[in-house]
Amino acid sequence: MNDALVKTAVVTGASRGIGRAVALRLARDGFAIVVNFAGNVAKAEEAVAQIEADGGRAVAVQADIARAVDVARLFDEAERAFGPVSVVVNSAGIMKMLPIATSSEDDLDATFATNVRGTFNVLKQAANRVPEGGRIVTFSSSVVAMSFPNYGPYAASKAAVEVLTRTLANELRGRQVTVNAVAPGATATELFLEGKSQEQIDRFAKLPPLERLGTPEEIANVVSFLVGPDGGWVNGQVLRANGGYV
Repeated sequence: MNDALVKTAVVTGASRGIGRAVALRLARDGFAIVVNFAGNVAKAEEAVAQIEADGGRAVAVQADIARAVDVARLFDEAERAFGPVSVVVNSAGIMKMLPIATSSEDDLDATFATNVRGTFNVLKQAANRVPEGGRIVTFSSSVVAMSFPNYGPYAASKAAVEVLTRTLANELRGRQVTVNAVAPGATATELFLEGKSQEQIDRFAKLPPLERLGTPEEIANVVSFLVGPDGGWVNGQVLRANGGYV
């Protein structure tokens, strides 16, 4: 990144899982972190406390990314706390595992509200606020390429995220701002493990040639690369961090 930029990062969905791992990693990289969360105040405050205990700077800001007014306020509070936002990582998302035949309109709408409209809202604010030389990262999923049963609405929402990401990369031509997506494979988070039997978990773990689940920290390392000085020539890409199965 441009060293002249204030190193401030907004990380959505940062109270747990991959988002929390990203927030902790970027704090170690020297960023002041805005820990966004939707509802779990205690988990968000734990993340802030952990960052501060390690010598970093962080503040928790509650906002529902599906609401444009909330996202605008999130960026306002981030700028008041630490100045211009040079990095935006949108890791907030929901995953409902349901077959298409029994999914409801409400299931579809809830998934798209957070994963698609939420991404759109965050990207819109980032496009208008991130200064020259900044970085923007979204989250897709490797299920987009696999078409697993029961992932229809979720995979469709993440396919939309990939299109929005590549489109914004083109729209920001000339500003030296990169926009990329990370598409994790099966990663050992609460979101992934919830509702799955041990047999299902083991089956997912055997999919990649590395024959294991990824860790949130490994995904955070990929984000660190994309927003750091070595990632400046990567733009408009979907980086599939999944152990090699697609």
